[in-house]
Amino acid sequence: MVDKTKIASNAADIEREMAWFREILKTRSLLNAKKEVKYASVYDIAPPHFNGSTSTFATYIKKHELDFEERFLLALALVPHVKPELLDMFLVKNETTQQIYTEFGGKHGKNHTGFLPTGETAMFILTGNDLEKRFSLQRCFDGFHKFSKESILNIEEIEKNEPMLSGALTISQEVLDLFTTGEARKPNFSPEFPAKLLSTKMEWDDLVLNGHVIVQLKEIETWITHHHTLMKDWGMEKILKPGYKSLFHGPPGTGKTTTAALLGKKTNRDVYRIDLSQMVSKYIGETEKNRAKVFDRAESKEWILFFDEADALFGKRTSTQDSHDRFANQQVSYLLQRIEDFDGLVILATNLKGNIDEAFMRRFQSIIQFPMPNADERYKIWVNGFSESVELDKTIDLNEIAKKYEISGGAITNIIQHCSLRALGRDSNLINQNDIIEGIRREFHKNRRTL
Repeated sequence: MVDKTKIASNAADIEREMAWFREILKTRSLLNAKKEVKYASVYDIAPPHFNGSTSTFATYIKKHELDFEERFLLALALVPHVKPELLDMFLVKNETTQQIYTEFGGKHGKNHTGFLPTGETAMFILTGNDLEKRFSLQRCFDGFHKFSKESILNIEEIEKNEPMLSGALTISQEVLDLFTTGEARKPNFSPEFPAKLLSTKMEWDDLVLNGHVIVQLKEIETWITHHHTLMKDWGMEKILKPGYKSLFHGPPGTGKTTTAALLGKKTNRDVYRIDLSQMVSKYIGETEKNRAKVFDRAESKEWILFFDEADALFGKRTSTQDSHDRFANQQVSYLLQRIEDFDGLVILATNLKGNIDEAFMRRFQSIIQFPMPNADERYKIWVNGFSESVELDKTIDLNEIAKKYEISGGAITNIIQHCSLRALGRDSNLINQNDIIEGIRREFHKNRRTL
């Protein structure tokens, strides 16, 4: 539900920010025309103070400690979304060339008919013809600046050999949502963002794992909670590599994915499942930018990254057949290095540890085996899996079923769903023995096993 109070407070503070922005534009225009002006420099125009304001916009400005230039750049990137008419002054054409003045920068969008600011636009407004200031301002657009590292704003990718600052200045959708609605939406899976939020309605106590796995997971949880203390306060960043990498391996349905989701839930971290088919491509130039987007954003937001079917990434290498294979190996090498440098938790999962190249094992801080559940664990999964709304036939002995049939927790869940649907199909809530046996037979058949 939209919080109208947040929207109102944001709107009020952004109106004040736009008034400051408008005054800067007016001053630059007069300075450029060498006309009488109130200020000697645009830097003399103080931005509004938001003392006492609790709007998400004001809070964001304070939290990130934006200086004059950074705050202006953020406002410039925001303008096309909230006050596009403020940039109409840049649509004026040079009478001689009948083109927009080169120093204004800017571009048109596919649908937007107004002026879209570029890095060049920012340079013109803030630095005029001062090359020293221009060179200094370029710091805001490098990969080490908070704008890039925290995915706040950037300059769009441009064609090879074109000036970097000719790219449009863009604000991230997440930040834009935060400023306009007061809430930051989660990024959606797309070709440009090949990651999907991993979630579960289960709780940690619902997870049925053996004791050895639980102990190893506790170390990961401790790292999530205390890694800043370990690296910074204890000075271990001089010795330890950044981040924590863990390999989950075991048969399908043993809880690897669910455990990753629950680790995030328990430690209040978002978990994003990476689509390796889009992260590693055989088509040149297709994915490098997308990889950077995911990793940069994940570091700033302290996300947990989950790579399923890690064989595609850490698998044993085959011979190189052609240029596409060589490029694919380069892409994989880049991705491996990005994972190794990632200052957060990365979980890679595989069904078969034997498929993982031994050379990569040293990269993991922990390697956790998720075995098939034993009889006691299977019994807990059976008991916990059925809805409280159903009734089990008196002939059903879940303890005996758990002992007799060695299957994974995921397979048990599938069987429970099958039984529940069979009961609903009979307009009943009664689960009978035949339902369970038929469900087990179906799961066995999937793996070419027989009862």
